[in-house]
Amino acid sequence: MENKELLQQVRDKAQEWLSETYDKEIRGEVQRLLEADDPSELIDSFYKNLEFGTGGLRGIMGAGTNRMNRYTVGAATQGLANYLKKNFADLPEIKVAIGHDCRNNSRLFAETSARIFAANGIKAYLFEDLRPTPELSFAIRELGCQSGIILTASHNPKEYNGYKAYWDDGSQIVAPHDVNIVNEVLNVKPEDIKFDGPDELIEIMGEEMDEKFLEKVKTVSISPDVIERHKDIKIVYTPIHGTGVRLVPAALRKFGFTNIINIPEQDVVSGDFPTVVSPNPEEEAAMEMAMKKAREVNADLVMATDPDSDRLGVAVKNDKGEYVIVNGNQTALIFIYYIITKMKDAGTLKGNEYVVKTIVTTELIAEIARKNDIGYYDVYTGFKFIAEVIRELEGTKKYIGGGEESFGFLPADFVRDKDAVSSCALMAEITAWAIDQGKTLFELLQDIYLEYSYSKEKMKYVVRPGKSGADEIRKIMEDFRNQPPRELGGSPLEWVKDYSTLTAKNLVTGEAKKIDQKTTSNVLQFFTQDGTKISVRPSGTEPKIKFYFEVKGALKSRTHFDEAEETADAKIEAIMEELGL
Repeated sequence: MENKELLQQVRDKAQEWLSETYDKEIRGEVQRLLEADDPSELIDSFYKNLEFGTGGLRGIMGAGTNRMNRYTVGAATQGLANYLKKNFADLPEIKVAIGHDCRNNSRLFAETSARIFAANGIKAYLFEDLRPTPELSFAIRELGCQSGIILTASHNPKEYNGYKAYWDDGSQIVAPHDVNIVNEVLNVKPEDIKFDGPDELIEIMGEEMDEKFLEKVKTVSISPDVIERHKDIKIVYTPIHGTGVRLVPAALRKFGFTNIINIPEQDVVSGDFPTVVSPNPEEEAAMEMAMKKAREVNADLVMATDPDSDRLGVAVKNDKGEYVIVNGNQTALIFIYYIITKMKDAGTLKGNEYVVKTIVTTELIAEIARKNDIGYYDVYTGFKFIAEVIRELEGTKKYIGGGEESFGFLPADFVRDKDAVSSCALMAEITAWAIDQGKTLFELLQDIYLEYSYSKEKMKYVVRPGKSGADEIRKIMEDFRNQPPRELGGSPLEWVKDYSTLTAKNLVTGEAKKIDQKTTSNVLQFFTQDGTKISVRPSGTEPKIKFYFEVKGALKSRTHFDEAEETADAKIEAIMEELGL
């Protein structure tokens, strides 16, 4: 499309937002965009509509069809309400639960959504204040709701907000509902949005739901005897200004831990995230204050949660006395190892247990499952796909854990999304269990590698914002599909998996086979003969293309860990250079 044609299209769309249908503040912002000398912001604001991706609706706040604002949130809610009324027409009452995080406008968007649901005759349970995403998932199930939403942009920078939609099992919406809801939303005109619902159909939730949730979280504990022996281990925790501020410390106390050390500056609830550039526990900078505190008090464990408390960041002291971040693959590995080991020790494995991981998460989880005769499933990125497996196997097999490399884990199925509240408490228990055996958590991780083999993972992403960025990301994927590398890290490429066609091809033998997934996805994976795995996928919620690397290595003993790490890091760096990253 010619730039002039595109600019005219976005100008026409923007002009529609100057009508009396929109409030004065929005109209003023649109007028500013139209009058600006540089049309880039206008184009980014209007060149497309926000869509449901792997994490729902997410975008920068502001005026426009490609922005998070009262009208895009309103259209999403009206479309969801329309869809619920069609799907559950036989019910005497349709119910939804609504939560929000600490972000600017989150409360406004949550209250706006509650009134829209109420205006459509749908009962809305609205949390009194910010709450963790896993509690919203729990509340949907606890209240017997047909759906739910939470206003959050997870770990994104402060300019963003988002809208996650959930189904009646407490999981994020998957096919066919996701596509159907998008279609409903696309059919909503601004004048169709019913903004003013009655108060009688809005019920506020508070401490009673908190207590029910925390009682369930307590059931995740496997070794209360170990906690009793080590209840005073030093745990540094930060919510990074977000929703974990009350419930994560409360969950730790429910488990029996008594020495929880906070970071007062980061307990301040704020959508501006004043102490960090980005509230993402995957990034060392976001955990800097917590690790500084850990050094001061000689902590046994450092934990952080993102703004909506579904992601967990962990830092531990290594063999040199330095605090290092445990990556998301390693966190999931530790959880799965602990759960399976304790069930084996207790003799409670019955042969119908299973774990779930995403396709870009470490293959060592599959190795642990295989060696212990535990079923395992690979799913697409996005915790909704893990929840989908749980739903399908409910009543026939026992879910014992599931995780993804992006710092998300779910240790029990009373929640159907990643749950950092339960995970924080369980990670503290695992730390106490390691100490009970005379180990640190870092040494426990090393021992897992020694028992099941060593691998190293790294993720690299390339940010390309706006329409031009989206075009560039599309071109990168096309090039990889048309001309995959023949060798990576000195090892010939063996398998190429293309999830857009659900085909896997062996480049050595020419064998082709179908990938066992229900739907296609824009993901490519390369597997070399020496066990290296590289995954490439555009993000479903951010203007990024992500590259996931996993290389195998040899670990002879704990004392050789640094050597194994250096060798693996050098190999990953060499592969990234080969790929031009």
